[in-house]
Amino acid sequence: CFHPPVSGYAVTVRCFVDCCYRADFDPSAQCRVNGSVIAEGLDIQYEMGVPTQHSLFEAKSYPQTTDFCASTNNYPLNDAAMNNVSEFYENSKIFITGATGFLGKALVEKLLRSCDGLDSIYLLMRPKRGMAVEQRLKELFKNPVFNRIREKDPDAFDKVKAISGDVSLPNLGISESDKAFMVGNINVVFHSAATVKFNEDLKNAVILNTLGTKRVLQLCKEMKHLKSFVHVSTAYSNSDKDVVEETVYKPPCDPEAIIHCIDILPEEAIEVLTQKMLGKHPNTYTFTKAMAEHIVLENSEVVPSAIVRPSIITSAWKEPYPGWVDNISGITGIFMECGRGTIKTIICDERCRIDIIPVDVVVNTLITAAWHTVANRSNTMRVYNCTSGCANPITWKEFSVLTHKYSLEYPSKYVTWYPGFTYRTNRTVHALYATLYHTIPSALLDLYLYCTRQQPMMLKFSRKINSALDTGSFFSTHQWDFKASTMDELVGAVNRAEDGEKFDVDLRETNGFSWDCYVKDFMIGVRRFVLKDDLSSLERAKVKLNRLYWFQKIFQIISMYTILKVATTYLR
Repeated sequence: CFHPPVSGYAVTVRCFVDCCYRADFDPSAQCRVNGSVIAEGLDIQYEMGVPTQHSLFEAKSYPQTTDFCASTNNYPLNDAAMNNVSEFYENSKIFITGATGFLGKALVEKLLRSCDGLDSIYLLMRPKRGMAVEQRLKELFKNPVFNRIREKDPDAFDKVKAISGDVSLPNLGISESDKAFMVGNINVVFHSAATVKFNEDLKNAVILNTLGTKRVLQLCKEMKHLKSFVHVSTAYSNSDKDVVEETVYKPPCDPEAIIHCIDILPEEAIEVLTQKMLGKHPNTYTFTKAMAEHIVLENSEVVPSAIVRPSIITSAWKEPYPGWVDNISGITGIFMECGRGTIKTIICDERCRIDIIPVDVVVNTLITAAWHTVANRSNTMRVYNCTSGCANPITWKEFSVLTHKYSLEYPSKYVTWYPGFTYRTNRTVHALYATLYHTIPSALLDLYLYCTRQQPMMLKFSRKINSALDTGSFFSTHQWDFKASTMDELVGAVNRAEDGEKFDVDLRETNGFSWDCYVKDFMIGVRRFVLKDDLSSLERAKVKLNRLYWFQKIFQIISMYTILKVATTYLR
């Protein structure tokens, strides 16, 4: 392993830990200084990655020339790779889980476009709806996120291969031949496969989020040429704490015990125990993610690892297109419906900070974290809180003002009611308004659809909205102080890198990020990429919006008149 340049001499202690990190795990490892073997394989005894017994481990210095660890498991980095992110990926073979998700697609696209020297990318995919993984890969490339690559270099798609498998299966469900290939060739692993459903039952959440991570790491431990493993967690994995440091906390339960429980207990028993197991965690998602982090930490002595904790991932800031988004889960779906006018009340404390992070910033953090782990070695595993709260805070109130502003400036032709919503912290009042503005109008519309022999759907849709608002209410009524010292280190390292401008991870206002511009692109992106409604329909949409405005005013006047009439009659 190449030791970072130091003026004059490299101190033995630090260089020794860096260069011989794996020697006790790999009998083929040799630690050399100036070409001479100073330690070999199991000659070194370690505790938590630090040498505890070795005759050469003393206060000496060696000339700063060629210090490296000659091992099949460790790669020397040349000068270019030390200070160039793209060079780090030169000729690398990359393995990605969760590549068909929102974040996964953006990660694959960015690697192909900005790290064009990489050798190949292997995506773990499972057959779905009778579609083989090869066919699913072709369908994946039809997504608009890959348009720039299609225009610039369509041959780049040949670098992407599908590996049939599933994180919910033993050994990831991969064949022996695929496993042998990955063990002998993979250099970098990004693990983002997970269920992000807040209301997922505990068994599925543990299998996908916790056990799935363990299975990926078991494969990584066998990889002979692995340089870096990056695990995608969530900033809310420690949502039971007000202040979240960039460290792995003690898990809420022993992961191995929970994995064993969900394996042997009947589902009825698991359901009964779920709430007790969750403790202060709001849902199974944050609970299982916290346990997954602990598993990554336990294996970090053997696998060179990093954890990236994004907050709520939203549309792109700059890449591949401003505002790009392709799903309506979570906050994206909620604010899409706010823009369409179908949501009128939200459980939220408007004084709290909203912590959202653009998907391209998260992608750049993943890519640079893999590089940073190797180029700037540390004696402990790094955790990156990839959040906006420290760098560029914004409150729910400020965000709602911007959302309303651009809902009116860029309405969709699918707008159904005049946009406007209110935050409420009183759940009883919220339930009353949800009944008046969500449930009753939906029931009336369904009655109309039934009478006109169309398929009623609005009441079902209304229930989904109310469910989403309820499950997300924990995050909209609390705020966290996410510390970001390690993330700040990464920002500095990327800024100093030769190609750092290609991997922007700095969300500060001084770097050009503006919430006003971002929310504008966010609302246009939802309109364009989710609703498939380009700006050519904008004028017609504004005419429709104007009609809805006057319809709402007339409805309010009639409603107020009716209420006053009834009240007057009753008082008499």
